[in-house]
Amino acid sequence: MSYLNNQVGYREDLLETRTVVKKGNYVILEPDGLVKNIVPGYSNCDVTILGSPSMGASFADYLITVHEGGKNTGIGGEGIESFLYIISGEVSVKNDDKEADLTAGGYIFSPAGNNITFESKGTEDAKLYVYRRRYEALEGYNAYTVVNNVNNMEWMEYEGMANCHSKDLLPSAKDLGFDMNMHILKFKLGASHGYIETHIQEHGMYFLSGKGIYRVDDEWIPVKAGDYMFLDAYCPQACYAVGREEDFVYIYSKDCNRDVAL
Repeated sequence: MSYLNNQVGYREDLLETRTVVKKGNYVILEPDGLVKNIVPGYSNCDVTILGSPSMGASFADYLITVHEGGKNTGIGGEGIESFLYIISGEVSVKNDDKEADLTAGGYIFSPAGNNITFESKGTEDAKLYVYRRRYEALEGYNAYTVVNNVNNMEWMEYEGMANCHSKDLLPSAKDLGFDMNMHILKFKLGASHGYIETHIQEHGMYFLSGKGIYRVDDEWIPVKAGDYMFLDAYCPQACYAVGREEDFVYIYSKDCNRDVAL
């Protein structure tokens, strides 16, 4: 086992962390101290497991660094839907329906049982954010493969606020075949949610740029680019964008379009 920050040996200062783990409520993981996991099917890749059922999530999230020549043999599995987003670099991706070369901002969603494979392109490392979840089937509806790049999409005002914008990466709002969605949310400096949200949906979040102060449960906690957050059902949540220059931007998942299982 090795560490994402490649730290070896002693440090000059005291050991400390911004990571907070409250299983079944919320989790904030800073990059420092995260491990590189050995996961079968990945070659010449550093794989870090972020979100998982071990913290209370119904899904799994990963941060993957793909080195030159890196590839995998399949993300998904029987009954498992999957999503892959390119944070930086370039990879070729393929499932049973489509294949594409993806650069930063590119993504592919693959329905349950239709594995995504990827392979490095070029000599530079690529960084990927990956999501896996067991699909909740709904009679008469099916999800399908989606390939796109967020840079080809227009920003939408988020709930009528001119300094906060979003992008919906999947057609879940109009298609009940999808039981989850991926969004990108962007806050200008000083922008915030319009209220503290409290809902049944879970979130997995990876912060792409900037800094924020996030309300989780009954605490306000600073977060920044490179951090990961899991929010369980009914965890109160909202944020303010802070800092000097960069917009506060993150990608996040949300389950949707299904009734409560009793």
